[in-house]
Amino acid sequence: MRDLSPSGLQRWTHGTLIPAWIERAHAREGGYVEEFAADGRPLAAPDRSALTTARLAYTFSHAARLSGDAAALEAARRGFDLLLKAQAANGHVPKRFLPDGAASVLRRDLYDLAFVLFACAHYHRATGEAAAIRLAEATMDGIETGLAAPFGGYAEDDRGTLPRRQNPHMHLLEAFHALAEATGSQRWFDAADRIVRLAAERFIDAGGTLGEFFDMNWQPVAGAAGRLREPGHQFEWVWLLHHHQRLTGWEPARRLADGLHRFGLAQGLDRDPGCPPLVLDGVETDGTPVAATKLLWPQTEFVKALGARFEFAGEAEAADRLTHHLGLIFAHFIDARTGLWRNQLDRAGAPLPVALPARVLYHLFLCLAETLRVLPPPSGPGGQAA
Repeated sequence: MRDLSPSGLQRWTHGTLIPAWIERAHAREGGYVEEFAADGRPLAAPDRSALTTARLAYTFSHAARLSGDAAALEAARRGFDLLLKAQAANGHVPKRFLPDGAASVLRRDLYDLAFVLFACAHYHRATGEAAAIRLAEATMDGIETGLAAPFGGYAEDDRGTLPRRQNPHMHLLEAFHALAEATGSQRWFDAADRIVRLAAERFIDAGGTLGEFFDMNWQPVAGAAGRLREPGHQFEWVWLLHHHQRLTGWEPARRLADGLHRFGLAQGLDRDPGCPPLVLDGVETDGTPVAATKLLWPQTEFVKALGARFEFAGEAEAADRLTHHLGLIFAHFIDARTGLWRNQLDRAGAPLPVALPARVLYHLFLCLAETLRVLPPPSGPGGQAA
């Protein structure tokens, strides 16, 4: 895309990306299409996932609130109504369900439920409907009673799956922030604070790096999995921690963000001069690449982190770096005409023949919404605060 100015991004986001995905993701049987082939062909699936349904319900809700687009709001309602059906049919939103809401995989999954909470917050902000907050409250009640776990945080699911991961807790924090802003309820501020303190005590080490996989006691698992660092998650936490400090005033969150950002900048970007300088999928604690491929979503999280560094840490150079990295995203991943993307590249920048999950739209849209909020266009739809 040639015009990466705020005005150009605004026009593309609300004039191309969201309309294309409203049409593309619509599943006639109910809910959304889950996945597409690398060439954009929809892949049939017999059921729906809580994860994709919630992420797209969020995306269209947020887009509708920013643009006032009735079609985006209707697309959001399609997903939210299916979440309500699934909750009513099963007593909670299960991992996977049929278009009528009946469970196909009944498991209560923490990662997926984090996005149900996130969708509820944004759907409520877009519509004012109390049903969204009721679903959020019921979902959190189920997490607290059905997924309680020792040593802080929550279980992966109601089957006792190990290892434990920071990742679901990171997205719970994102959801708690959104619900705190949507409702003002102390419940969500307190829940967010517990996650951040757990991260400070267990997830983030003295070197400012974020662990991924842990045993029941929140000790890093043995071997390569315990040493793995995903730069995309490092940057995602930078964004979240700055916003936690904004919402709660808890100053240590800023210092944690500083350490994560330093490691991400030093070790998370490809420094090979023969390869595009994109965020790597995985590195060791010393920065050695262990997954030298490059997914789209870590790039969007780097952009969000740069926006937070510009907004909250006063780093003027972060705005320039943000614009530059957004240009790399469009150059290497995005088809600006269709709103499709290449989901993963090899280290040299060649697209890999992998499927395109619809759920990744959440990452791309939130990255663009945050960019437009921090570096807003002069006027027009899409420039309102996120």
